[in-house]
Amino acid sequence: MTMAFNCVNKWFKVNLLSINVDKTHCLQFKTKNKPTCNINIFCNNNLVTALPKIKFLGIYIQDSINWSCHIDYITPKLSSACYAMTSIKPVMSLNTLKTIYYSCFNAIISYGLPFWGNSPHTIKVFRIQKRIIRIMLGCKQRVSCRNLFRKLKILPLASQYILSLMLFVVKNKNLFTLNSEHHDTSTRQLNNLYQPMTTITTYQKGIHYMGVKIYNNLPQSIKKVSNKDREFEICLKRILHTRSFYSLDEYFQHKSSVN
Repeated sequence: MTMAFNCVNKWFKVNLLSINVDKTHCLQFKTKNKPTCNINIFCNNNLVTALPKIKFLGIYIQDSINWSCHIDYITPKLSSACYAMTSIKPVMSLNTLKTIYYSCFNAIISYGLPFWGNSPHTIKVFRIQKRIIRIMLGCKQRVSCRNLFRKLKILPLASQYILSLMLFVVKNKNLFTLNSEHHDTSTRQLNNLYQPMTTITTYQKGIHYMGVKIYNNLPQSIKKVSNKDREFEICLKRILHTRSFYSLDEYFQHKSSVN
């Protein structure tokens, strides 16, 4: 590991760049069944500090990859947006409130969503999202939000995760392969994306595995327009607004019931 790091450091020096050792850290990912091992990385004879979490491009990444740190980081910001919405609700029109929602709330939850949107800790974010939806429409705490989401044409967090992940998939199809590239058997799934086999839960919740799983469960009519980004987005949004999925389980069960 130190040799690889020295090669990177050498490239920096050749290109008249330098590494700030004080701001350079390493992160060793781990799973429940595979503990970390002691790894010492040196840069210019200085030990690179190992951290359990780091902030990278505005997203907190931690060694367990469960995204709880990032969610804990954004929830106070989302709560502040709810407070602001409460304050301006009496003097603003609904259209203005929706504009503020998208700029102050949706902008936060949409950033990096394909990465952290499948974390079990997202329930905290979803509860705050339902709170701000009720505030915008002046509803009491016990009122169901599903029809409120439909009325405002705002996607629940899980539906927004599906949309953002599917847009990532169709715009980066070079990162995926088709079943037809792995076998010649003529089946209905021949033109679906190839689903790699794994038993690692962390990987199953990740962007690649879950992206393939969700895409393969899309209606055939939407998959047919996957080469037309804008048309694909419009068709998918139409279904997500209509169904207003609260979870991935709802999404997969809906596909099963249709079949």
